[in-house]
Amino acid sequence: MFQRGRYGLNQGKEEGRLRLALFSCVEIIMLKGPFLPSDFTATKFSTAADKAEFGNTLLRFIESEWALALFTKSFYKRLSMCYGHIAHYCRSQFYEEWFSSLAAQVRFLKHTLRFPCYGDPEYTFSDAERAIQREIVSRNYLARYELRLAEEQQATDLALLRQLESKYRAPAGERDQDLRLAVPRVDETPVAPIQGSLF
Repeated sequence: MFQRGRYGLNQGKEEGRLRLALFSCVEIIMLKGPFLPSDFTATKFSTAADKAEFGNTLLRFIESEWALALFTKSFYKRLSMCYGHIAHYCRSQFYEEWFSSLAAQVRFLKHTLRFPCYGDPEYTFSDAERAIQREIVSRNYLARYELRLAEEQQATDLALLRQLESKYRAPAGERDQDLRLAVPRVDETPVAPIQGSLF
């Protein structure tokens, strides 16, 4: 009986190890985005998996609505070398320039979609850049962000309109009273011209 119990305990450990191994394999295989290393060509300094990870990270960054926590140093370094960007003095300035407002985010998406993606995939990330562009178009990011920007602008304009109306559109009786107070009385006494005394 003791042997049987021990066997059952070992069997449970073995099953646990198998589950852990299976979970690890599934974790490795599970996609974190639409891009696979097989979609890209490796370069001298970057693997195809690096390109896939960059594309998936950029899409996750957009989906997170530009979460600063996802804008890591390594992601910034790669993004600053793609789509004709230049590295700013630091990561925070790059973020401020491209992601700090809806208008900046729309500019980033337009810039990304317009870029011609120069270079040979064996030497550049041009294949990853083109794949990201296709995914941005298929997910309709630009139209979605342009709509949000238009709604934000409309809300700002309506708030300004309400403020100006409350300032300048007083009831008719109050408006006439304000005009009478604002316009000084004109002195109607005749004034002798000064030029006559000059000659």
